[in-house]
Amino acid sequence: MNNHEVVRLKVNFKTLEEFENFREYGQQELSMKEDLEENIVENDSESPFYGVYFGKKLAARMSLYRIDKKFDRYFDPPQDYYELWKLEVLPGYQGKGIGKELVDFAKTLGLPVKTNARQRSDDFWLKQRFEPLTYLEERDKSENPYVWFPKGVSEQKD
Repeated sequence: MNNHEVVRLKVNFKTLEEFENFREYGQQELSMKEDLEENIVENDSESPFYGVYFGKKLAARMSLYRIDKKFDRYFDPPQDYYELWKLEVLPGYQGKGIGKELVDFAKTLGLPVKTNARQRSDDFWLKQRFEPLTYLEERDKSENPYVWFPKGVSEQKD
């Protein structure tokens, strides 16, 4: 299997243009576009997006946000973690292990990683050694949270 480099995507018009190929194109990208148009954002500013290129084509991407433990509603005791969103591999590039490479990159950052599994993606997350958070009775029912814990980090509460 090829290892493709996971790169932090720059906040610029070229990146935003590439994002239009992805189904999960929405509010996040539109607000980045507004920031760019108002010249608030520099080309090299810290983007939450990471991607994998095949040649010059952005084939896959995800967004990754570090969440401070004071905003944590998933762990007991509360802790810092990464929220992984918008993991998407373009058709034609699927089945090549690129999604796994993006997830593996997130795991190298040393904190638990939480995601909200989309319909029919549960098997993917289980294969990546994520576990469903089933103990959250009070959680929003539209959520389907899965979490991966680095070795030695406390697991979910019983």
